[in-house]
Amino acid sequence: QVRLVESGGGLVQPGGSLRISCQASGSIFSINAMGWYRQAPGKERELVAVIRSSGNEYYADSVKGRFTISNDGSKDTVLLQMNSLKPEDTAVYFCKAEGLRPYGDIQMRDYWGQGTQVTVSS
Repeated sequence: QVRLVESGGGLVQPGGSLRISCQASGSIFSINAMGWYRQAPGKERELVAVIRSSGNEYYADSVKGRFTISNDGSKDTVLLQMNSLKPEDTAVYFCKAEGLRPYGDIQMRDYWGQGTQVTVSS
């Protein structure tokens, strides 16, 4: 059974930093990409950043230069370092594993974590 578990969310003041992490567990053969999405109250879920198995990274314009995604050298882990946080970064942040293939399975599918709350407020 594959699971994604996020951790590291919390309350931070504007201009502060926070790092959130996501660990995929289970019998995992490969993952095409891992990414972070966020959803603020009353808004649709939006892409924040993605890191592909090739190492290529993608960032939403709203976080470029402030957020950094990495995998800590592991295909099953994704980190998001968030600097210069703004109140508009407040949201539930979700981890997503894209094109995950478990061992012994030819099917690939996407998996989501349960989300972690990030609140930026003074």
